[in-house]
Amino acid sequence: MLELKNIRKSYPLPGGGTLPILDVPSYRLESAEQAVIVGRSGCGKTTLLHVIAGISRADSGEIRLDGINIASLSEAGVDKVRADKIGYVFQTFNLLPGFTALENVMLGMTFARGKKDVGRAKHLLERVGLAHRSHHKPRAMSVGEQQRVAVARALANKPSLLLADEPTANIDPRNQQMIIDLIRETCREESVSLALVTHSMEVAGQFDRVDRLEEINLVTKAALAAG
Repeated sequence: MLELKNIRKSYPLPGGGTLPILDVPSYRLESAEQAVIVGRSGCGKTTLLHVIAGISRADSGEIRLDGINIASLSEAGVDKVRADKIGYVFQTFNLLPGFTALENVMLGMTFARGKKDVGRAKHLLERVGLAHRSHHKPRAMSVGEQQRVAVARALANKPSLLLADEPTANIDPRNQQMIIDLIRETCREESVSLALVTHSMEVAGQFDRVDRLEEINLVTKAALAAG
């Protein structure tokens, strides 16, 4: 369903040369499978998700989602696949402040197919327990409520794959478990594959599949070995 082969990503340094971030020989996630990727802060977890989503381009390698090699597509092609097949939950939410909760969820549908399904948007907000807040804008909502809207928005286009980047990092501890349960249960109900990155072992311990970034990413492995 999702398959990575020989993914490399580096960034240029101001004085010349490059800083390697990712060197992933292989990684695979099956349809409707849920995996958590753990690693310390700054070790490339967010970069990995960005590369999978096509937000950032890999320097080389293959990223296949439902058989489509995202890495070989044009920018427009990547945008289309991302809109149609990928949901993304950002740790900073990335909600549009001038839009209501309902409008933020519906915006994801517009990007995907240009069609707005108000019924599905309302259902998702109900699913995340925010039907009564659908006409509120982010500034009138708590941090936990904003993250729940972000989860609903990420699922609006009925994606094949949901990527979640430290979804509890900015959440009050009382709401962290609710967010994780919400993401996992909704993905299970809609048969969506889930890749969630975190540095929290408490979160990781709830998953049957836990992938350590140092075992996936040769750059991280080498850095840890160097000590």
